[in-house]
Amino acid sequence: MSKIKVGIIGAAGYTGGELLRILIHHPEVEIVFANSNSNSGKKVYEVHTDLFGDTELSFSNTDIQDIDVLFLCSGHGNTRPLLEKQKIANNIKIIDLAQDFRLKALNKFGDKTFVYGLPELNKSTIEKSNNIANPGCFATSIILALLPLASQQLVPEDIYIQSITGSTGAGQRPTATTHFSWRDSNVSAYKVHTHQHLQEISESINQLQSNYLPNTDAPLLEKAMEKINLIPLRGDFPRGIFTTVQLKTDKSYEDLYALFNAYYKDAAFTHVSPFEINLKQVVNTNKAIINLQKSGDNLFIACAVDNLLKGASGQAVQNMNLMFGIDEKTGLKLKSNGF
Repeated sequence: MSKIKVGIIGAAGYTGGELLRILIHHPEVEIVFANSNSNSGKKVYEVHTDLFGDTELSFSNTDIQDIDVLFLCSGHGNTRPLLEKQKIANNIKIIDLAQDFRLKALNKFGDKTFVYGLPELNKSTIEKSNNIANPGCFATSIILALLPLASQQLVPEDIYIQSITGSTGAGQRPTATTHFSWRDSNVSAYKVHTHQHLQEISESINQLQSNYLPNTDAPLLEKAMEKINLIPLRGDFPRGIFTTVQLKTDKSYEDLYALFNAYYKDAAFTHVSPFEINLKQVVNTNKAIINLQKSGDNLFIACAVDNLLKGASGQAVQNMNLMFGIDEKTGLKLKSNGF
């Protein structure tokens, strides 16, 4: 079988760099181009210095060439203008890492329909799709914590969530809340109850738990805010997301643990641990690890992912593998930090 020909637009940023790190060593892939208009002509390792010795690939500002799949890493709001500017043939599969097509009301562009790319929810559909909207990083960790409950109509009216993320979740361009001297030894909350990922979280729950969203004419974000109390936190570390969910249920711990294990028994990267979990177990991997604890009617769910891998580029490659009918784990058997 010939190799999958890949193009990457926005290859100089964090998600583009992670894609390069994975795909350079992916046995079924040939990288045809890595686009970065601001770095055109430079060697990839001049920007992603850890790739020195791994590749002689140079950045380009080329138009889209003869490829099998195109990864779009240009940032939120840039995908639609790109597709308007450049006609991409229907035989080229697209995986968009931005949020432009994640919601059902916005998942079409011309004759292209984008499928929400969470394999634990839409695996069979992803396998048959040509266009994927890769999930958000917060959304990935939170949805994975709730899907087993939604599958049995057990997500309650009120959910309380805290998610702490590393600085790479804000992108590569420095801002007042991402530079080292502000972020170091610091924690802060932001977008309290209003984070944009609430919309895709609610739609994903509603896909399994019918009528989860309130039956009102309010915008989707307002509907989601009625149900999910999300406190996003900025952490003083570069990568990873640690999500904690609290809710009420009268189901026993034993029944809940069995439910979560049954739901994820065939998942390639999502695992349910009987032990307390920590972020270093997943950093630099495509894993999601979940832990449950129960006290009375209070259920505590923890879910840890790497925001740049399972929350972005790793999941994008997982989707590519499914779309091309190869083993889901190909190129993604990555090692965690450990310590």
